[in-house]
Amino acid sequence: MSRKRSSIDLGSMQTEEGMSGSGRDEAIYRNLYAAIVENHLEPGTKLPEDTLAEAFGVSRTSIRKVLQRLAYERLVDIRLNRGATVAQPTVKEARDIFAARRIVECGVLAQVVAKATPARLDELRDIVRREHEAEARGDRRESIYLSGEFHVALARVSENETLTEYLAGLVSRSSLVIATYGAPMAGSCRHSEHDDVLELIAEGDAEGARNWMERHLKDIERTVVLVEEEPSVLDLRKVLDEVARRHRGER
Repeated sequence: MSRKRSSIDLGSMQTEEGMSGSGRDEAIYRNLYAAIVENHLEPGTKLPEDTLAEAFGVSRTSIRKVLQRLAYERLVDIRLNRGATVAQPTVKEARDIFAARRIVECGVLAQVVAKATPARLDELRDIVRREHEAEARGDRRESIYLSGEFHVALARVSENETLTEYLAGLVSRSSLVIATYGAPMAGSCRHSEHDDVLELIAEGDAEGARNWMERHLKDIERTVVLVEEEPSVLDLRKVLDEVARRHRGER
């Protein structure tokens, strides 16, 4: 996740005359990725190719390639004749994402404990320190981003790159779930809890760390409002009977 992080600076990109086509595409991707994951662009926001092409100073073809890449990562929805929008996860998708995170993150902790070194734990503690700083200055976007970065960095200690990349995608999609369903203060981890799991890892307590992660992810999920909206089934006869009674003056 951290490898994709970038500040949004369209002006600097437009002046990079020497940048190759693939380099520009990658820079556009990083900027749009950051704008979506950090919730600068809310779920459902339209992403018109012509507007983006003008903003980034590139062709619509370049924008189309980037949007297709983001669609593959499930961060953008592309629909025929309707264009691209920032993805809006359904309730089922939201629950599936959190369930997948529990399977991955709880499962990887034994490897994390086996591979953890004092230097790696210090790197994780630095992320937690930055989380505290973001929270203290009231920067909710940065706080939530760093919470996600912590989880990905924790998995990276396992040295399982495939699993870590998969988790990074789940964490990115979690940001859309939080933006779509979360209450105003939902989605951010309690940073003191991150200190707790680092202590368990430092002590070599793999089972304790796994149990901590299970509880922790369930707590995060509970902070997000996930109300299933069941479509109402219309009882036509009942509706017509009620209308008829009202017209006859019945109660």
